[in-house]
Amino acid sequence: MRLVVFDALKRAPAPVFNEKVFCGLGRGLKRTGSLDADGVVSALTNLARFTGLVRSMGVTELTLLATAAVREADNGADFVGQIAERFGLEVQVLSGKAEARLSALGVISGMPDADGIMGDLGGGSLELVELKGGKIGRSATLGLGPLRLIELCHGDRKAAKAEINRQLETVEWLTEAKGRTFYPVGGSWRGLARIHIKQTKYPLTVVHGYEMQSDALQSLASLVSGLGAESLTQTSGVNRRRVETLPFGALVLEQVLRRSRFKRIVFSSCGLREGHLYDLLPKKEQAKDPLIAIAQDISEREGRFPDLGQPLADWSAPLFENEDKEEALLRLAACHLSDFAWREHPEYRAEQALFRILHHPFIGVNHSGRAFMAYAVFLRYGGALNSRRVASILPLMKPKMLRRAQSLGLGLRLAFMLSGGMRGILERTSLAMKPNRVNLVLPSDGSILAGDVVERRLKALADVLELKAGVVVED
Repeated sequence: MRLVVFDALKRAPAPVFNEKVFCGLGRGLKRTGSLDADGVVSALTNLARFTGLVRSMGVTELTLLATAAVREADNGADFVGQIAERFGLEVQVLSGKAEARLSALGVISGMPDADGIMGDLGGGSLELVELKGGKIGRSATLGLGPLRLIELCHGDRKAAKAEINRQLETVEWLTEAKGRTFYPVGGSWRGLARIHIKQTKYPLTVVHGYEMQSDALQSLASLVSGLGAESLTQTSGVNRRRVETLPFGALVLEQVLRRSRFKRIVFSSCGLREGHLYDLLPKKEQAKDPLIAIAQDISEREGRFPDLGQPLADWSAPLFENEDKEEALLRLAACHLSDFAWREHPEYRAEQALFRILHHPFIGVNHSGRAFMAYAVFLRYGGALNSRRVASILPLMKPKMLRRAQSLGLGLRLAFMLSGGMRGILERTSLAMKPNRVNLVLPSDGSILAGDVVERRLKALADVLELKAGVVVED
């Protein structure tokens, strides 16, 4: 059972409180047909605490969602009735199809163009949903949650493997996924991502958007599915509370990958809860780019000049001819984020900006895009091009993206020194690209002057572009 409180109902809501409690409601469900008695007591006790918290927080809208264990238990309706009687709250018991749909919407909310198959593994069930360019296709719900498999097969992994394959065979369209992308959702599968991140010394610890080749993940899942409790406890990145269930979650994933032969894996931290919130939004709000929504929110909340993101993007545009839509969105997001670290000590602004962007819970961006934004803003705050602080993340970007980040970062550094963050000044100046030169164009009335520092920053930008620098006055 988990309580998550979000800051608002909007395109990219931020969690302000998140607590999970392992109640074990579904323990013994296959054998008894009922929710576990101790689990019910635990759930009701913790629900009392949760309801007290949300009242104190001033939460205006509270939704209770129940999934596999409650919908399948003989006494599930009684449990829901107890909650209504004791707390005056209505529980939405989701069908398997509804659960699959909301989980898929969660992935779409964080990756709007997701295309492939989403798999959400909970304690009692596995939801599989086909995604086609951000749209929901075919779906299936299977009783393959780790807790259920452990009970059904009495902890026997060979028997569990047979049961997994028996159920996967009923999803005929799964074999059509060869060469496509798989989007894993759920704590057990995120745990595998964390193990891989630790073992490979990957520079980011953020799971959302973490990519792997299918063969690599299948090998890792095969390895973990055969480990015992003692080995898992000693494995870096493993949550001790998942020691019992992780091998069975890994076994499910191994068989899904083996059957489907995906090409690429992209992990999603957005699932059912995020999908539910996304589903409540009007279509116009759903259509917003989530990365830009978050970046604008940060700018409005923390920047000195919250309306400067788009003007900075317009001002820097001459540096980036022929950029595609994704490149333009990343550049705009970085522009929105370019002033959020102003409160930090001047000697640490670049480093703090880098760290925050690399680790902020952004959605709508992959890891190379995250590195692009972080590096650009790092340079905007005076970080060195080849600083040891950025050495580990530079390989996340291809050469073209790396050069774009350098150009944008030094361009933003020039823009802020020239304008002092004043939109009116910025909009009366411009950059002009010539065959062998980048020119800073100033108004002819002499109201805006360059100065030594501005000229030095213009030259730094020109050096990265491998051009000469010039300051000209418009005709």
